[in-house]
Amino acid sequence: MTDSIQVAALYKFTPFPDPAALRAPLLAACEDVGVKGTLLLAKEGINGTIAGTDNAIAAVLDHIRALPGCFDTEVKFSHAPEMPFHRMKVRLKREIVTMGEPDIDPRHSVGRYVDPQDWNALISDPGTVVIDTRNDYEVAVGTFEGAVDPATQSFRDFPEWFRAHREELLAGKKRVAMFCTGGIRCEKSTSFLRSEGIEDVFHLKGGILKYLEQVPQDQSKWQGDCFVFDERVTVRHGLEPGEYGLCRACRRPISAADKASAAFEEGISCPRCIDEKTAEQRARYAERQRQRELENARSKDGG
Repeated sequence: MTDSIQVAALYKFTPFPDPAALRAPLLAACEDVGVKGTLLLAKEGINGTIAGTDNAIAAVLDHIRALPGCFDTEVKFSHAPEMPFHRMKVRLKREIVTMGEPDIDPRHSVGRYVDPQDWNALISDPGTVVIDTRNDYEVAVGTFEGAVDPATQSFRDFPEWFRAHREELLAGKKRVAMFCTGGIRCEKSTSFLRSEGIEDVFHLKGGILKYLEQVPQDQSKWQGDCFVFDERVTVRHGLEPGEYGLCRACRRPISAADKASAAFEEGISCPRCIDEKTAEQRARYAERQRQRELENARSKDGG
């Protein structure tokens, strides 16, 4: 894979008193070496995914690990056959992953980490309730067998969902195990559960991505694909790219069956979002798609 693009997913909860002061130097460090992707900065730390050559990614990671408290930032690496991002963005946010619970601080209290090699035994125990903390469209393309789907549209919905279903979720269970794509949402969700008085809380270290990287498919309890927030759309075991496409209107994954649906129009709608958008929005998407096709045609013609 010498000519492939390296993809690096990372996060670190650490106090940044002035994240705005970090933005411009971090953006310059990425742009100087041709790295693309999205990084979020907030007072609670950094989160994001970037892509580039091996040397370029190494240079940016050196910059990130030199930031206050980031020297031990863990990174999950994978590869893509081509650049999975269109541009580089460094954004300032209130939270690096938005839960909307201002008193939750993963630096002070989180669940117990479980290595991917030990995850199967934990979730196979009948005394464990397994909860997928991701959004409904992510769960729809893949999850662990036996996991509870909160059917949330946003991570902000998770606290309300848990409080509403707490008794039924914990009935007859000794412990809670939670997982997400790369681990960051579980930092907050396990911290939240502990704040709600739940002591035996566990989460998958490194998230689904680390599990798919390290656990052989013939030993896996993962079913389906894992949605990722870049142009690969989904990945499978070994972090190989999946076969899902992306609806450019709603940014959700779409299957071959979705593309064959009458509700699908490239860049305009898919079966999931066709009833969510107004005629005005669809007209705007149609014009955006027309411009994209013209740009692609010009690129092919060398213009």
